[in-house]
Amino acid sequence: MATDRIEKQIDLQAPISRVWRALTDYREFGEWFRVKLEGPFVAGKVTGGFITWPGYEHLRMEVVVQKVEPERYFSYTWHPYAIDPKADYSQETPTLVEFRLEESAKGTLLKVTESGFQKIPSARRLEAFRMNDNGWAQQLKNIESHVAEKP
Repeated sequence: MATDRIEKQIDLQAPISRVWRALTDYREFGEWFRVKLEGPFVAGKVTGGFITWPGYEHLRMEVVVQKVEPERYFSYTWHPYAIDPKADYSQETPTLVEFRLEESAKGTLLKVTESGFQKIPSARRLEAFRMNDNGWAQQLKNIESHVAEKP
């Protein structure tokens, strides 16, 4: 299926250590991702909080941290575009979000992949894919601004 995987990347003018902190410190992640997380990212654990994006403040985001390989790889699973407060998404198979960091001439090449959309119920699969595809494009701009403003 052509819409099973979203892949985005951005070359950031910041060292890997700075980008890593923006990705894995839950407070910093919340600043650029626009979510007020209630606790740190710990492999095998759930962390969550409320979205701070205007109009979406009633929505809760939860992720299950899968893997943390310092300054190289960070991943979690979640339920993509889970915006209907009346819907129970807990029975759906979550997608996997992966962040990979590589050194680049500019600083850090950040690659983001979200995969597993084929397992999302067909009634919402295409919209979840489309919204997250646009969302990741925006989030890469957000992290770029964040690491530039707060070195």
